[in-house]
Amino acid sequence: MVTRHINRVGVFSLGKILAAVYGILGLIFGALITLMSLGMGSIMGSQGAFAGIMFGAGAIIALPIFYGIMGFIGGVIVALIFNAATGIIGGLEIDVE
Repeated sequence: MVTRHINRVGVFSLGKILAAVYGILGLIFGALITLMSLGMGSIMGSQGAFAGIMFGAGAIIALPIFYGIMGFIGGVIVALIFNAATGIIGGLEIDVE
């Protein structure tokens, strides 16, 4: 086992990775909200069904975009904080085989 240190994380690299991960999570949550809104809309009648379809379509489009943007911003902030902390404290120790 070899011990290595991570001294720096690419700020935009981590931002892009978290944007993709959170975008996928937003797509999953958007799909679940779409299913729930369609189910609830159908219970409420024809006007409710239309509202459910519109809300569901909005959720499946808006949530992945919103989650992706927030993931990117969060990733950039975390990378900046990590880089500052490792500059003061030292690198993150990991074991590699």
